[in-house]
Amino acid sequence: MLSGTVTSLTVVLIVIFLFKEGLGVFDKKPVEDGYVIALNKNNPVQKLSSEQIKNIYDQKITHWSELGGKPDSIVLFRLEDISNFYSDDEIGANFEGLPNCINRLIDSLPDIIAFFPDKYLDKNFKGKQLAVDKISFKEFFGGKEWFPTAQPSAQLGVLPLILGTLWVSLGAILLALPLGLAAAVYMSEIANDRVRRIMKPLIELLAGIPSVVYGFFGLVIIVPLIQKTFNLPVGETGLAGSIVLGIMALPTIITISEDAMRNTPRAMKEASLALGASKWQTIYKVVVPYSISGISAGAILGIGRAIGETMAVLMVTGNAAVIPHSILEPVRTIPATIAAELGEAPNGGLHYKALFALGCILFLITLFINLTVEFISNRNKYNKH
Repeated sequence: MLSGTVTSLTVVLIVIFLFKEGLGVFDKKPVEDGYVIALNKNNPVQKLSSEQIKNIYDQKITHWSELGGKPDSIVLFRLEDISNFYSDDEIGANFEGLPNCINRLIDSLPDIIAFFPDKYLDKNFKGKQLAVDKISFKEFFGGKEWFPTAQPSAQLGVLPLILGTLWVSLGAILLALPLGLAAAVYMSEIANDRVRRIMKPLIELLAGIPSVVYGFFGLVIIVPLIQKTFNLPVGETGLAGSIVLGIMALPTIITISEDAMRNTPRAMKEASLALGASKWQTIYKVVVPYSISGISAGAILGIGRAIGETMAVLMVTGNAAVIPHSILEPVRTIPATIAAELGEAPNGGLHYKALFALGCILFLITLFINLTVEFISNRNKYNKH
């Protein structure tokens, strides 16, 4: 009881911590803490979205009229541009004149948008600070660009990462399920005891190989093969990730499915054969339907292995956070994103919170998979009774 209580409490506390940190991303603004975005006081624009700010500084939006303002060209200003407007003497050797220079510049240019640290905000600031909305659920889950370190406004669209994760996982299970089911049928119903005793430990041994070894195998063998076969500029694609994950999911699918098939009562198989059914008819009319819950559980747990995999996917998928339109394009998954970026994210910052939010999404996907396994298993159990 003590062991179970401590374990359960630990898991609950971990989940609470995960969601506490992850949901904190919706309390933050996409502009980095300690920085401001300022406009001339006469500019009618009051509020901009994160995407609009990025498009302004990427010069995709060049006129205020596109944002509901005047039909004038937008003047961009960053702190490093101050030397284009004022001399070193005006700025000061220790930047003591910098707040005043920025204040005068914003006041003199009606079409300016300025991005600078708030420590250089003058006490008598004559401009106005731009209101930037906090990150919303719609922007976070529907955004098409993941660039959490973008300046002046971070882009936190997780849609490419979710689609990349599902895309690779779906490809993996489509490859692994037929092969795994065929291997399970062979080992449980066709192979003799000697072959079974050799194959079963070898297949289970595959589950113990480190994922980075699978990644190396994919990088050296599968990636060049895909690049050459499909005449692609690079071989690091979603297909490479699906093949590697499919291989990694095979031991789970084969082991669970084979155990389920071997639990089929001997009397049912003998009755089918006695009625004139062939061995193959008995397999797909009796054995497979009886063990369908175990086969489904193996398939879903194989998907869970694919969704949660990190290193192998990071090595062979190209790691590109873009919405995939084909399995022959580079993709990026949620676990790979967390592994690649968490070490560089400042503790408690926007990027840090966003990665924890990705962890929450991954947790919910895995929870859904586990609940599905329980539902299928329990339904089949009740049907048998």
